[in-house]
Amino acid sequence: MLAGLFRQRARILLSHSATRIPARSGTRSALAVNRRWASSNTPYSSTSDPAEVEALNCLEQGTHKLEEGDVKAAKELYQRSVNIKRTASSLFNLGVTHYHLKEFDDAIAIWKECISLQPNSADAHTNIASAYIIHTPTRPDLALHHLRIAASLAPEDPEIAFNLAAVLEACGKLEEALVQYKRSKDFGIEKAAVHIRNVSAKILGQRLKKAEQEAQNVKENV
Repeated sequence: MLAGLFRQRARILLSHSATRIPARSGTRSALAVNRRWASSNTPYSSTSDPAEVEALNCLEQGTHKLEEGDVKAAKELYQRSVNIKRTASSLFNLGVTHYHLKEFDDAIAIWKECISLQPNSADAHTNIASAYIIHTPTRPDLALHHLRIAASLAPEDPEIAFNLAAVLEACGKLEEALVQYKRSKDFGIEKAAVHIRNVSAKILGQRLKKAEQEAQNVKENV
């Protein structure tokens, strides 16, 4: 199963200053969604615009609810923030709640809007890829498209490289998958070593099978 190949991952978008937290256990998709939540420690904290202050407050409250595990309450607060002021951060966080509520079409649409506001968001592209993998029917072709973009935006991110490798392997693109597994290992994911050995064995098997087939063809043509 493709989702089982993916590395658990979680990120929280703190508006303009990001931190990472450990992935939650028990999630269906092994390509765990990248989550970032808004914090009041941003350049907008001192704004005098009442609407913007209210939007930030909703974002902050949504963060607390999400940390408490109350995804539905977080969704309502993030939606309120979006209704007041549509920002990449509020849309990103709203998409996270849709994802965890298994509302994958909504999550994808919202993250795409987030990308329209913040085109360099590797996290949003990775999240969309995750949603396409867990979506029914699964769309590894679209997941691959977004992971390629994410990898181009964050070329030294080991988890993106690992997840890209997993989709490439599932799609039968073994040579490319091997390159990405090696990159993820070089950047610190030791688990990739097992996949490097497995994919290398698959490639060798394919080459041996091809050589045997070519030898058989030569015999038949003699």
